[in-house]
Amino acid sequence: MQILQPPDWAKPRGYSNGVVASGRTVFLAGQFGCNAQGRFDTGDFAGQARQSLKNIVALLAEAGAGPEHICRLNWYVADRKEYIASLKDVGAAYREIIGKHFPVMTALEVGGFTDDQARLELEVTAMIPD
Repeated sequence: MQILQPPDWAKPRGYSNGVVASGRTVFLAGQFGCNAQGRFDTGDFAGQARQSLKNIVALLAEAGAGPEHICRLNWYVADRKEYIASLKDVGAAYREIIGKHFPVMTALEVGGFTDDQARLELEVTAMIPD
């Protein structure tokens, strides 16, 4: 995986502007912050983010991949202000579960989810090298 960073651009913090990768592609459906039984253990944004990231790592492992193979991570959040207020705790959970790997990311505030308890949904595209 090659990070795209033009030399005259300011370095982004916590994400990459572009990535080039080749290999076997893994697409993960959006992951809510619910446990393996499909239940929410918390209504807290950072807690749900932590669980969503754990779900992503578990799914990647099923494909023989790890967090380092994530090329794109889309964040869909119910409330932008709640997301921003939780960034410190979300960042700590991210570094603990994903590490210091920062793929291309997009964060969007959305009108709602299929489950009213969900505070966010995370969607991943990963690439396992050949």
